[in-house]
Amino acid sequence: MTLSGFWRSALDPERVMHVGVTHWQGETRQQRDEHLTVEEPFEIRIERQSLAVVMRTPGNDHELAMGFLFSEGIIQGADEVLSIEDALDEDDLPLANVVTVKMRPRGQGIFAGKADFQAQPVAFERHFAVSASCGLCGKNSIADLVQTTPPLEKDDLRVPASVIYALPQRLRAAQSVFEHTGGLHAAALFTRTGEMLLLREDVGRHNAVDKLIGHGLLHGSFPYRENVLMVSGRTSFEIIQKALMARIPCIAAISAPSSLAVELADRVGITLMGFLRDTSMNVYTHPERIV
Repeated sequence: MTLSGFWRSALDPERVMHVGVTHWQGETRQQRDEHLTVEEPFEIRIERQSLAVVMRTPGNDHELAMGFLFSEGIIQGADEVLSIEDALDEDDLPLANVVTVKMRPRGQGIFAGKADFQAQPVAFERHFAVSASCGLCGKNSIADLVQTTPPLEKDDLRVPASVIYALPQRLRAAQSVFEHTGGLHAAALFTRTGEMLLLREDVGRHNAVDKLIGHGLLHGSFPYRENVLMVSGRTSFEIIQKALMARIPCIAAISAPSSLAVELADRVGITLMGFLRDTSMNVYTHPERIV
């Protein structure tokens, strides 16, 4: 197919774009319209200092900012953030795709007696535009993470296999943008009985998980100790990392996990499921939670 023009879709102009294409079927070609998932850079600033630029699908940007700050270890809780606001330019007009985070001064509340917060963009910068599936790589990442984030506590969570088998269909049914574009990942939180609590879509599966985390932080429903995380696609080390920080005990995915994902899940007490199709799945770690 060859791009011949594009414009925002009336379906969801923030996240879906129309594109005119030349479609070939065998030896026959025709002009028709297709839908594309919108991908745009998103800048997170602390005060006026740029912290990171994330390639993402617009929508739920404040959740993404909060979830990113938490999953990157920049904050340890929502009370460290005073506000997240859409940024303004020099003329006080809205600045697209940029948010400004205002941090609580270190001398107040939980920060009493500590130095003021100073963002260190060189230390935290991650090149999301060119990153692959894993923001942290190498065996040492597991040891480093476990040192700063303890494994999950023992629990009595038990989830019927029949509930797990139903999750992919429920996830797909709720993916409004994917239905039109086929180009989005999704992450959703479910109860132990299979009720969907929250779903987020994004061009990056890690962003979708960060949006779930950010929602919980912003609305006081965090951490997610009794929930199952369902992700489209495969499961990387970074997904396990984010789930651990959110204290999520079970992760299910349609495709395969990476070796580091399995190794980390086993070490920190997370039940990890993959190749979830119809009435079959692989349970890679801590199978005792599936009954």
